[in-house]
Order: sequence, then structure tokens, then C-alpha cells
Amino acid sequence: MPATSLSLVKPTGSPTLGNLLGALRPMAAAQDAADDPADCFYGVADLHALTVPHDPTELRLRSREVATLLLAVGLDRSTLFVQSRVPAHRELAYLLECVATTGELSRMIQFKEKGRPGSRASLYTYPVLMAADILLHRPVRVPVGDDQRQHVELARDLATRFNAAYGPVLVVPEMATPPAAARVMDLQDPTAKMGKSGTDARSGTAGVVHVLDGPDVVRRKIARAVTDGDTAPDAVRADRSTKPGVTNLLEVLVACGGSADGIATYGALKAAVTDAVVATLEPVQRRYAELTGDPAHVDAVYAAGEARCREVTAPVLAAVESALGLG
Repeated sequence: MPATSLSLVKPTGSPTLGNLLGALRPMAAAQDAADDPADCFYGVADLHALTVPHDPTELRLRSREVATLLLAVGLDRSTLFVQSRVPAHRELAYLLECVATTGELSRMIQFKEKGRPGSRASLYTYPVLMAADILLHRPVRVPVGDDQRQHVELARDLATRFNAAYGPVLVVPEMATPPAAARVMDLQDPTAKMGKSGTDARSGTAGVVHVLDGPDVVRRKIARAVTDGDTAPDAVRADRSTKPGVTNLLEVLVACGGSADGIATYGALKAAVTDAVVATLEPVQRRYAELTGDPAHVDAVYAAGEARCREVTAPVLAAVESALGLG
């Protein structure tokens, strides 16, 4: 069966409040809406983390953290897997590299923005691995935001080109615009998205709230969030262009189930945001602690998910190999 929902989370840095609200919660909602939740495939994209210099021990720790968090947010009925434990992902990636062209990879935003003379070759071919991730699971539609549109377009192009050259083997996915998810900005730089890459372990940066930050850490970071010097009676209002910090706090408050009704000062706003964020993170942190204390359960869930992934992806990989004249 094709995947009804597919998403991979890269284990680079500790997941943030932005990741929870913008990605993990929508994944849980897709699971809950699916006719068969097991047709929702969610993975830890550890192969994606190899495109830049990394510490192997840190990668293992981050991969375990993300794997446990996927369960902690309620994805217990989906098919969960660690990407590197499903060999078809990297195997199909090479076969698709034999279909991709250097011209189209050179135009990919990822490489244009981050590529340097000393960059790893995997950074250049990374979009092909993403295409393999998609095409292996045969989703009919792929929800995609603007930042990932180019990658899905490449997957569509490669599938179309492969089918034209070697026969109708790969499903060409349609792109779908997902419902708008919460977009959480950095508390210290509200013009930039709150990101986990490059943050320093759990302490992160002052503008980043991590899912596993304790209440005192959350309170301190939100208390220091950038606002502005407006003292007008209506200072607490949303205006992304002139009041980005205040707008970010208001959006976080609403996304975490709070309300700005009756809030007239920045101090009261930050207090309300703190309470809402702590309340949102608490059940996830509690479940994470329970799962950390039961590693055998986490291992069993992922072993079952990875076995199912290998079963689902094997026919796709075999069909591609046969069409190419291999075996």
C-alpha cells in the first residue's frame, strides 16, 4: 500500500518548539485522520545528517532522541523507522543518481546556498536521496511547503524521466499544499525561523526553546524574548512587519492553546506564553522520560516499523533494478 503520510526528521540538533508545533503535531494529526495509521511512515533521517561534518557519537545520541520523541508525541500507531536501517533508501538513491543530471543538481537551493569547494559530495546529491525517500513509499500526494517544493519537483522529474526511459515503474507523486502549520520564529531574532541545526546541546541559544527544555529554562528564554518599545494601550497586537517579536509571541500563545484576550502588557504576554508553552511541553516530556526508562519498548517499536518498511520498499527497489537491467 502507498504511504498516506510520509515525513522524515533529521537528527541535527535537539528538536525545538517550532518542530513540535510545525511538524510533529501535524504528523500526529495525519496519523489520527488516516484510515490505517500504519500507512503513515515517519522516519529518523540519519543518512541526511552525513552531508556535513559530524560527530558519530552525537549523531547516535540525536537519532535516539528524535526516535524517542516521535513516540512521545503520540506517533505510536504509525510505522516508525530509522532511515539507515532500511537499506533500500540509499540503494535507490544511487540508482536515481544514474537518472539525475549534474545540471539540475547544481540548481538545487540546498547546494547553491551551502555548497563550498570543500563540501561533501553527499551535499550535492542529497536531493536525490530525498527523492528516493519519497518514491520508495509511493505516496500519491506529498504535502509540501515552499522550502521543500524544489525537492518534490525533483522527485517528480526523476520518476517521470525514469518511467519514460525504462517503463512505468515509479509513482509520480502530486504536490499538495498542507494546512498552514504554526511557524515559530527565533525569540531573539523574530525575522528568522526557530531552528535546531547548530544549537549547542540542550542549552541551545537564547532564542530557541527545545522540546526537552525544563520549565525554568523556558521561562528564562521567553522572559528575554525580543519585543519592542511600544507603550501604547494597544501595544500587544499582531503586525509581522512592524512588531515581529510581539507577533511571534502571540502566534506561539495561540498555537499552544492560549488566548491573548485581556492581555495589555508585554510582561503579561510573556507570562501567558510561558504558561502555555510549559503546559504544551509537559506531557511530551513526561512521556519521553517514561520511554527513556523503557528502551526495549522503543527498540521493539522501531524494529517492527523497519521490518515493515523493508517489506514495503523491497518490491519498488526490485522493480527499478529489473527495469534498469540489473540482476
